[in-house]
Amino acid sequence: MSGTLYAVGVGPGAPDLLTLRAVRVLGKVPVILAAASPRNDASAALETARPHLSPQARILRLDFPMTREKAELRAAWRKAAQTTLAVLAGGEDAAFLTIGDPLIYSTFGYLLRTVRELAPETPVEVIPGITSFQATAARTQTILCEGEQSLRILPGIRRGEDLAADLAGADMAVILKAYRNFPAIARALAATGRAEDALLASHVERPGTEVRRGVSEEDARPPYMSLILSGPSREAALAVDNKGGES
Repeated sequence: MSGTLYAVGVGPGAPDLLTLRAVRVLGKVPVILAAASPRNDASAALETARPHLSPQARILRLDFPMTREKAELRAAWRKAAQTTLAVLAGGEDAAFLTIGDPLIYSTFGYLLRTVRELAPETPVEVIPGITSFQATAARTQTILCEGEQSLRILPGIRRGEDLAADLAGADMAVILKAYRNFPAIARALAATGRAEDALLASHVERPGTEVRRGVSEEDARPPYMSLILSGPSREAALAVDNKGGES
């Protein structure tokens, strides 16, 4: 009988921001699957979850390379899926750990898709997690959306022109993965009048948390775990209020 694959969102990085369901599952599963880059042994998700793991849990590392080479990525996903399926075939449950939520820009999406291709009947349960942008909003008491407002979640790896177009049509926007393409992101924010009021957050709910207001192309590139919360410019918000918009 096959074991169950659990995808466990462990939140932004604080061990006390896991859900009760996540803690319950982590305390009983015999195998923990930790995603990491082949370049190092670090796993932020594993360190976050470690206080909740069973003392007897075995930890298996799954390598996910930081590359855009499709052939290399597909090979890594397949190897990770085969390792996972081998554990489940032995009748053991396994938990795949992911920072934030398993279904938002997560490596679990690639693993799930490949597992489904190789063994469609595999039992899978997804346990949602608190995202970094929710934690940032809570820390800064930023209202993400209300009434008829929209909230857009954007990947910072997109071209600056595309980001500017998306920002122009959003009430509130979240830009994840804001480190690598930071100059283009800053230009997109400036082009849409949002740079001055944007919130740049790094290592939220982790050691070295930093949140500041204002983004400029001249700023140093932020750390790996960084995001931006961007509402409309003050001028745009004032124009809406003057037309009788919600306050």
